[in-house]
Amino acid sequence: MLDPKLLRNGGKQVFERLQCRGADYDYNRYSALEEQRKALQVSVEDTQARLNEQSREIAKLRSDGSELAPHLERAEQLKQGLSEQRAKLAGVQDELNAFLLGLPNIPDDSVPVGQDETDNAEIRRWGEPPSFEFKALDHVALSNQAGWLDTVAAATIAGSRFAVLHGDLARLQRALTQFMLDLHIHQHGYCEIYVPYLVNSSSLVGTGQLPKFESDLFKLAGEHDFYLSPTAEVQVTNLCADTILQTEQLPLRYVCHTACFRSEAGAYGKDTHGLMRQHQFEKVELVHIVDAEHSWTALEELTSHAEVVLQQLELPYRVVSLCSGDLGFAAAKTYDLEVWVPSEARYREISSCSNMLDFQARRMKTRVRSGAGKPVLVHTLNGSGVAVGRALLALVENHQQSDGSVAVPAALQPYLEGRKVIGGDAS
Repeated sequence: MLDPKLLRNGGKQVFERLQCRGADYDYNRYSALEEQRKALQVSVEDTQARLNEQSREIAKLRSDGSELAPHLERAEQLKQGLSEQRAKLAGVQDELNAFLLGLPNIPDDSVPVGQDETDNAEIRRWGEPPSFEFKALDHVALSNQAGWLDTVAAATIAGSRFAVLHGDLARLQRALTQFMLDLHIHQHGYCEIYVPYLVNSSSLVGTGQLPKFESDLFKLAGEHDFYLSPTAEVQVTNLCADTILQTEQLPLRYVCHTACFRSEAGAYGKDTHGLMRQHQFEKVELVHIVDAEHSWTALEELTSHAEVVLQQLELPYRVVSLCSGDLGFAAAKTYDLEVWVPSEARYREISSCSNMLDFQARRMKTRVRSGAGKPVLVHTLNGSGVAVGRALLALVENHQQSDGSVAVPAALQPYLEGRKVIGGDAS
């Protein structure tokens, strides 16, 4: 959530800065609600002051033995009026809060201005896309040939946008997950976290998925306020909700592997082939909770940690800075890592590393105190380290060989009993 003081002091300028996100945010609506709030606040304070004065007058008259009836009647009228004014104020404040919850974060000044992914700015590349001397297959054809992938069975069990993995492909997914966790724990110093796969609405509000993106979530039926988690960012970041940390506790760096669940409501008919866009997928999530002074340094560190995964998997990729119109709702700045997908002859997003500044912390009421000083909001960051399904897809396509086998990168071989190849004649 944006700082209400920032909006009150420079609302029009803030809304103008938000326009670069490509949507029309209604400043007039905000201004009208804020004017109502201020008028009602003044009215409540004035009525409370008059009621206090009336109460003092009644106390004085009571000690003098004077007639109290008219004064008691006036006090009762003031109480009733105060109650009505407070109810109106609460209603306007609820409307204002709902409006503010729908406002995205302000893009950092370093974010390129643009409308969509075509305006993203490439920062760097690593590795060269492979050049095959044979007819390369996409991951679906190659996996079907090896008997590794069954989307028909998945559709029978659940529906479209699900997959059943068999044999070496299932083992490779497990190896990828374990490799990423070990890398981030032992080389990058993260603390591993295991969390529930179900989350409540307040946690989703805290990280910004609700109320704006409810259609992208799977909500459970029944009496419980539960959703399937769309990303471990929700659970891990909310570990510090309603908390005042001590400065010596920071930075906090967590790594967490979970399944993720998304309805993909806004992606109807898009990427329906294979593993690119699924309702259920695996992800290793990285979360940083830091003080404001170090959040931009933390973003560079977080991004570099995700890059190491792709480098050790020997997968060509590039890093892009998302433009203002392509930023996620809560992000002030995002770097996307895009891995090379041979079957599409282009780079596709495999990790998003974002600095939220204090946007999530304000929603979650997460602060830090230095000594005896006043608590201040922390900054939160998160990124995929990385999306396992897309890494699996990219690995199979980039490391395929002419006989239909797949070369196993050296970093993964210890997790596959030393095997250097899977599939093909190695099966």
